[in-house]
Amino acid sequence: MPRPSVRDKLAAAALTCFHAKGYKGTSIEDIAEAAGVFKGSFYNHFKSKEALAIEVVNQYEHNVTASLLLEGPPSPLRRLQKHFQFLASLHKLNDYRYGCLLNNFSAEISESGKPLRRTLDEAYLRWFTAVAEVIRQAQAEKEINVSYQPEQLARFLCNSLEGATSYLKVVRNRKPLDDFFEVALNSKFLK
Repeated sequence: MPRPSVRDKLAAAALTCFHAKGYKGTSIEDIAEAAGVFKGSFYNHFKSKEALAIEVVNQYEHNVTASLLLEGPPSPLRRLQKHFQFLASLHKLNDYRYGCLLNNFSAEISESGKPLRRTLDEAYLRWFTAVAEVIRQAQAEKEINVSYQPEQLARFLCNSLEGATSYLKVVRNRKPLDDFFEVALNSKFLK
């Protein structure tokens, strides 16, 4: 396995730092130190903290969306449930302290950072689109009520999960996620 490049080290360190401290709470020095590189190396790979954050957001969203199997077994509804279960399982790894990076950034940069806001919007839209596709498949197999618009239901499910991940940072336990699964992904709700 090849060694990670300095750029890859910076991106991995930034993800960890941004997730733990937030965008505004993380300095370039924090990222360079976590990556084990000199601060000057940062500017050889990224022109700004925002440019690095944009790359991190795109990588993060790609991993989120990749966890949603767009085709194949199990059934579309089960794939949708497994996707959200996978995302929920990630929060346990950090003792329910950090929430979702996309959600955290959205709250922090709402008044500034137009390129980063645009990147966040595009990341959310890709996630919503992928979820909507699986909903469409589940509707074709009569697992989800066809009266729901797939895009609207996808936004509702993703936004509901995001709300749960915000609150879990307060209570530091899985209860908000359990509520999400019990209500939003309950087959009675979806039928």
